[in-house]
Amino acid sequence: MKKHSHISFRQLLFGLGFFLAFSGMVLFLFSYRRDEKRFTNITTRLFVSEMKSNTLNMHYHLADPAAFGVTDYDPVLSCYHPDTALRSQAELENTMAALQALSPEKLNASDAVLWKLLTRTLENTMVLGSFPYYDEPLSPVSGTQSNLPILLAEYTFRSKRDVEDYLSLLDQTDEYFASLLLYEQEKAEAGFIMPAAFLREVREQCDTIVTKEALEAGTHFLQTTFRERLLPLVQKQIITKKEASAYLAQNERLLMTVLLPAYIRLGDGLLLLEDDTVLPKGLAALPEGRIYYEHLLISETGSYRPIAEIQEMLTEKFTSSYDKIKETVERYPEILKTLTEDRTEKFPCKEPSRILLDLQERMAEDFPALPGDSTSITVKTVSESLEPYCAPAFYLTAPLDDTASNSIYVNRSKTPEGLELYTTLAHEGYPGHLYQTVYHNRNALAAKERPARELLWYGGYQEGWALYVEFRAYDYAALLLLDDGQTEAAVIAQLEADNRSLQLCLYSLIDIMIHYDNASCSQIAKVLEKFGVADAADAASIYNYIVQSPCNYLKYYLGYLEILSLQENARQLWGAEYTDYRFHQFYLDCGPSDFLSLQECLETWDPAAARP
Repeated sequence: MKKHSHISFRQLLFGLGFFLAFSGMVLFLFSYRRDEKRFTNITTRLFVSEMKSNTLNMHYHLADPAAFGVTDYDPVLSCYHPDTALRSQAELENTMAALQALSPEKLNASDAVLWKLLTRTLENTMVLGSFPYYDEPLSPVSGTQSNLPILLAEYTFRSKRDVEDYLSLLDQTDEYFASLLLYEQEKAEAGFIMPAAFLREVREQCDTIVTKEALEAGTHFLQTTFRERLLPLVQKQIITKKEASAYLAQNERLLMTVLLPAYIRLGDGLLLLEDDTVLPKGLAALPEGRIYYEHLLISETGSYRPIAEIQEMLTEKFTSSYDKIKETVERYPEILKTLTEDRTEKFPCKEPSRILLDLQERMAEDFPALPGDSTSITVKTVSESLEPYCAPAFYLTAPLDDTASNSIYVNRSKTPEGLELYTTLAHEGYPGHLYQTVYHNRNALAAKERPARELLWYGGYQEGWALYVEFRAYDYAALLLLDDGQTEAAVIAQLEADNRSLQLCLYSLIDIMIHYDNASCSQIAKVLEKFGVADAADAASIYNYIVQSPCNYLKYYLGYLEILSLQENARQLWGAEYTDYRFHQFYLDCGPSDFLSLQECLETWDPAAARP
């Protein structure tokens, strides 16, 4: 008989302890993997669902949707339906509940940041969703009626599928505009219709953006750009000449029989909603409008500061900008005599390509280089039919996976050459939106970040940065003018920067006065009169613009002030290790975020680890 070895009580306890420790480690790892897996499923479903629900949005986010798991989709414009708000709220609540069931400390660092950004965004979005008729998709400032044609004109054709998707979307524009009209009709029934004067502005846009005359002449930009985009596909033999001819005919038919009637019906429908007793007013005049404005401010700017603190920040900056202007004028009194002179012809850089090259050279010392291959830029002119309704300039964001070619549109009717074009191209190009977008997209791809982060939009992060570098461009322009021997013009450039800061700050304060304090047009006129706006029509125009676009100025200027605040905090935290280069790298590497999250990121950032 074989003798069994004796196991002591101590050995038994040790073995049991090892087993329990091993089991605990397995459960620990399982818990981590479970949360990581759930987070992967949540974010993947969220991203794919969003991309499939709006093909136009998807096309501007992704050049190759299949590479990101978006396959078997049907081209679709995201139309409004009466039950949209309830369905969207339910989906948001379900997603939020799934996220809150996870433990962020069990996720990797990148996912933990995304979890935080998603939960903060969804919390705020759910509050905004409880105000279904406070949004205005047809705003005269930058509504769908003026934005959609630009997005269609810039819809890149990389494949035959892209052309067919485009034509399918064009074929749905009648249903899309009909759904927007339905939304406006529901708003009217609920007591939230736009003032009659604003509706007339939108109708005027509908009457002029797409016209029968331009289509019959073959000169409309949706005709000319379509032909231009097809040509490379023919040259690369992606489509045949016969296919191109068929696509051209289809585009002509859809523009004349679908898009044009869609605009006509939208305009006619809005005419029936006009009520001259409805006057312009801020959000504060609506039920719980101040609460809505607080959350809209978070959504648009990414700032979580209380309104009172924001007002204090703005007031302090307004005072400092005013003092700088006063100091400059007192130091150079002769400038007042030449301030209104046209200096366009004397500005050293005139061509957009030369300006962008100069900006890239001057920014090199204080901004990290773009990763990856070279980037091309095409500066285009806004079509004359869109000039009255478009911003002075805009950059069309490149897809996550295709940043080689970029487009900047300049509205020549609102952007004169010289200093203004120089600073505008800095805002839109280098080191502004184009640079920021390409930097983020390439780093995000290289780091294999979850594409769900691309669903999060932070206006303050983006527009605040563009304004921040625009003010730097005024410094660059001053140096450029000094190098050219134009000393007085260099001083005026700095004065222009302070004046722009003062104006944007004032309009941001007025935004709060209108939408949070319920200031009337006459009250705003009195404020503006103190700063030289004596004409009642000019004051009313400013008032109406801010009523039509709540938080728009704050998106830029408060975003800019938040960046300055982060910069000052970085100086204090980093001490001798602080450089502008390192701060810019921190801001860009963190990626689009709200400013509360950026401050949290700053507190753990190691400037010594920054790339040279």
